[in-house]
Amino acid sequence: MSWMTRIRSKAVAWALAPALAGAVAASTPAGACTSFVIPTTDGGVIYGRTMEMGFLLKSAAIVVPRNFAFTATGPDGKPGAMTWTSKYAAVGLNAFGMPVLVDGLNEKGLAGGALYFPDYVGYADPAKANPKHSLAQWDFLTWALTSFASVAEVKAALAGMSVIGVKTPDMGVTPPLHYTLHDASGAAVVIEPVDGVLKVHDNPFGVMTNSPTFDWHLSNLRNYVKISPTNAPPLQVGGQTVAPLGQGSGLLGIPGDPTPPSRFIRALGYAMSVQPKAGGMESVRLAEHILNNFDIPQGWVRPGQGDATAMEFTQWSVIADLASLRYYVKTYDDQVLRAIDLPSFDPLAKKIQSAPLTPALGAPELVFSKKP
Repeated sequence: MSWMTRIRSKAVAWALAPALAGAVAASTPAGACTSFVIPTTDGGVIYGRTMEMGFLLKSAAIVVPRNFAFTATGPDGKPGAMTWTSKYAAVGLNAFGMPVLVDGLNEKGLAGGALYFPDYVGYADPAKANPKHSLAQWDFLTWALTSFASVAEVKAALAGMSVIGVKTPDMGVTPPLHYTLHDASGAAVVIEPVDGVLKVHDNPFGVMTNSPTFDWHLSNLRNYVKISPTNAPPLQVGGQTVAPLGQGSGLLGIPGDPTPPSRFIRALGYAMSVQPKAGGMESVRLAEHILNNFDIPQGWVRPGQGDATAMEFTQWSVIADLASLRYYVKTYDDQVLRAIDLPSFDPLAKKIQSAPLTPALGAPELVFSKKP
């Protein structure tokens, strides 16, 4: 029995979360990323996530071939001592033109992303870490997706590994990151650099947002065990019947703000309540409907009163079909879902292939039939 089936058999799995914000320093560009998975009726897994930032990440779609040589970044921003060669081809999105994945899918159906983790991150001390087993925070996901076929393999390889914090000139800060990974079997894990070590959490819900730590989010679910997708029955009070107003009364109390705890609850609610569809585009579109609920337009989240310098917004959203190995992306300026078919690429290519996320602002015209 998969974790998804077990969750659906328990009412408590529909637990949802409070409007508590992870405190982010005013100088730090916050990220409001949300990720989840949903099952398909034929045993597949669909992964989705949003990417929010207060400045442009300048992301492009990239395809990494097998046998590509990587060198981790060291604590001074120069090439580090750790190197590896990609075992598996992978597709995903980068940032700032770097040859690394901030989200992606490999040819074995392992998918995942790096999400913002402010105030709670605690990277390893480079002076104490083994440099031959140390990755910069933006290297970790690329290493995982190009080296391993499953969540179990990633977990087994973490012993002795360290993630160090490196300042990037593009952001002007040391990005605080944690990671979510999912495989085609339904296994999921959250990996968080805390207190200098990598803390590993099995993720039976398949959902992740941002700070606080993942175990905090799990404890917080207990505040919402009565929320349900089923309408509440009328209440009998003083001999009177008090009926709910309209539909959706089972969802009373679901948090609607953009804080990480609230988004965690909403994402879990949608993922656990949607009616599964067949693998392929039916399930991809279902995941897209969930993603739409986490879209942040420019202006809704601001760093301060009257401050429009770093308005956080959803720069892109992605969906990965772990069975067909197709990866989909849409951007803030172009909400048309575009696909990348990983199996159609040469896995033994000699270099990383890249494609810009060029938006098409115009709306395609509907085609009407005309009488002859």
